[in-house]
Amino acid sequence: MKTVAALSLLASASAFAPAQTGSRSVTSIDAMSKAVPFLTEPKNTKGYVGDVGFDPLGFSDNFDMKWLREAEIKHSRAAMLACLGFWQQQFVTIPGYTHVDDSNLAPSVVGASAMLQIVFWGGVMEFWTNKGNVTMETMFSDPDRVPGDIGFDPMGLSVGKSQEEKDRMALRELKNGRLAMLAIGGMIHHNWVTGDPLF
Repeated sequence: MKTVAALSLLASASAFAPAQTGSRSVTSIDAMSKAVPFLTEPKNTKGYVGDVGFDPLGFSDNFDMKWLREAEIKHSRAAMLACLGFWQQQFVTIPGYTHVDDSNLAPSVVGASAMLQIVFWGGVMEFWTNKGNVTMETMFSDPDRVPGDIGFDPMGLSVGKSQEEKDRMALRELKNGRLAMLAIGGMIHHNWVTGDPLF
C-alpha cells in the first residue's frame, strides 16, 4: 500500500517538472525499421534479398555485409540439414550403430571420430568453395562474388530464370533457413528439457 501511495505522489510531482525546451531531433517514420519499429532502419542491409530492416545490434554497421549474408546463408543451410537429420535419426539407424531415441545422444553413439570428420569435411568444403579465401578480409576479394553462391546447381534449377525469379527462390531459401535455425534450437532444447524423443 505504501508503494502505491509513493508511486502516485511521484506521478503527480512530475506534472510540476519544468517543460523541456530546445530542439529535439525527430526521425521521420520512413527511416524507422519495418521489423523493429522503435529502431531506425539499418542502412547497409538495403538491396539484399530478405531485408526487412532487422539489425537491432548494428552488426551491418561494424562488419562487411557480404560476409554477414554469407554467414547467414551457410548457417541456414546447415540448420535445414540439421533439422532433417535430427528427426530422421529417431526413425532410421545406420547399420552397425546402436539405436537411440533421443537425437541429442546420437553423437555419443558414433563417437568423436565421426563428429570430427564432419568438422574436417566442412572445413575442406569451405576452403574449396572460396578458393582458399576463408577469412573475413579475403573472402570477398573478388567484388563480383555473390554471398552464398558457390556455383552448385546440379539440377539446373536456376537455368533460364530471370533475376526476379532467382531472387524469389533466394528469399524462400533464406526464410526457410531462418526458420530452421530457430527450429533446430527448439528441437534440441525440447529433448534436453523433457528427456523424451521429439516424436
